[in-house]
Amino acid sequence: MPPTNAATPSARRPATPATAEAIAQKRINQVIRQNGARADALIEVLHQVQEIHGYLPKDTLEQVARQLRLPFSRVYGVASFYHLFHLDPPTAHRCAICLGTACFVKGGADLATRIEERLGLRIDDPAGNGEWALQHVSCLGACGQAPVLVVDGVLATKVPVDQLEALDLRLDESGMPRPGRTS
Repeated sequence: MPPTNAATPSARRPATPATAEAIAQKRINQVIRQNGARADALIEVLHQVQEIHGYLPKDTLEQVARQLRLPFSRVYGVASFYHLFHLDPPTAHRCAICLGTACFVKGGADLATRIEERLGLRIDDPAGNGEWALQHVSCLGACGQAPVLVVDGVLATKVPVDQLEALDLRLDESGMPRPGRTS
């Protein structure tokens, strides 16, 4: 005979996908309210919404557009313009390579090619190889330290593109796997 003070069955069950989505939508509504449902708070709202999902799904962007009374094209345009926003589910690891003018001149394109070869994937393929994704960015704000990249949120500066052994060592230190190995 079960104890009379046992927790209800619903209290013991893990959240279903539908319940998790409802919770996420409530959190998004709360974020929008906290920002006054103001159109000029779009970037801040998108940052906070991305923290909820880990990326910005299309249906979430539609919800933000509706609640901020903005055209979907504007919300999507902002989300797709800034490199810190992600429209696809994140991979476990991300690498962003700066290909802005200073980094490009100092070997950014060669660095991108080397990392593509090392990871066995193409730059700007959001799915990456399932474990890693590689993207280009136009500027990371460290032009005097070119070439630069960000691996899993950590900035690497003055990457030695023309010294392959030193480059491989820097990439090893960043946690990037060598060909034939995964993280």
